[in-house]
Formats: sequence, structure tokens, C-alpha cells
Amino acid sequence: MAGYTTTADPDTSAKAIGKDLPVSPKMSREICGMIRGMKVDVAIKMLEEVIDLKRPVPLKRFNKRVSHKSGVGPGRYPQKTARAILGVVKHASANADYKGLDTDGMMITTISASLGQTRPGYMPRAHGRATQWNQQTVNIEVILEEFEEVE
Repeated sequence: MAGYTTTADPDTSAKAIGKDLPVSPKMSREICGMIRGMKVDVAIKMLEEVIDLKRPVPLKRFNKRVSHKSGVGPGRYPQKTARAILGVVKHASANADYKGLDTDGMMITTISASLGQTRPGYMPRAHGRATQWNQQTVNIEVILEEFEEVE
């Protein structure tokens, strides 16, 4: 991943990117889909609720044999991934604050998770053998933009 997937107006937007985060790509995509299009403060609150095991993340894909949570359907509580994405969202909010933008009136317009580098690893097995036990990493990008409330 060389840069950002979309372009944004630098006067009304703020960006942040997290590279090679050691979290699950599947859960990263699900959380990104959950908070895309939300206001920043609401998204931060939702991610903190996932970390505190109060709000499940609904699983849209690959959800067979996943227990249902009340009001959500199949879902889980991916705490490690939520912490990583929360950090990137907070960094984007801090970048907006540094630029002098109103962080209360900002919305997550672009958030995406893509595969990062795969870290090689091995797990010892019986009789002197070994199995590949690689760790996938994720690149997460967040773009916040100001929006006008319709009254």
C-alpha cells in the first residue's frame, strides 16, 4: 500500500494511516464497515464499547457457526482489532485538531483495511519438523471530513 485509496480536500479533511498492525484482517474489515460514515465521537464511543464487551460487531461475511448476539445477529467482540482501529481514528482526530478543524463536526468518510506484510514464522512439530505459522498484518487508513448538518 503506497498511499491513500482516495483523495480528499486538505482544507476540510484530516488523514491517518496505520501500517502493518498485527491484527485480524477479517475483523478489521468488519469493524471498518461498522463505523464507516459515522461522526467521529460516535465511532470512538462504539469502539470503546466493543473493547468493554458491551457492543458486538456484526459479522456480515464468514459468519457460519458464530453465535448470535441480541439485536445484532452473528457477532463477536474483537478487542485487539478495535484497539488498533481506535488508535488510528484518534490519530486522525488529533491531526484534524492540529490543522484547526472542528473535530466535533467531522465524519469518517473513508476507512479501509487492506493486507499488510506477512511476517514469517514457524511452529515446531513432532519428529523435527516445522509448519509455517505466519502472522498477517493490516494497513488501516482513515480520512475524516467536515460536513454540514442539514436543518
